[in-house]
Amino acid sequence: MEASVAIQVLPKVQGGNKELIRIVDKVIAYLKSSGLKTFVGPFETTVEGDYDKLMELVKECQLICIREGAQGVSSYVKIAYNPQGGVLTIDDKVAKYHQK
Repeated sequence: MEASVAIQVLPKVQGGNKELIRIVDKVIAYLKSSGLKTFVGPFETTVEGDYDKLMELVKECQLICIREGAQGVSSYVKIAYNPQGGVLTIDDKVAKYHQK
């Protein structure tokens, strides 16, 4: 795996939290449908995979918000990239905290 991306989208909407959550849920559904490893957290969603594919996903997240009725969108994106591979995986980072 050469890259991981953590993205938080903040759609500018009217209608309060219910509308904001509806749009964010659409973005999360899209990310999960990518077939890439995805981890949904309380503030952001992390996705692992090919760098170019991840950059396409980030772009599409913005467009989904607008198509769903947001007047605008702010996003916070973190990118870990190593073209030779070796980026820490989601499991490397959090598995020990989610064991039962």
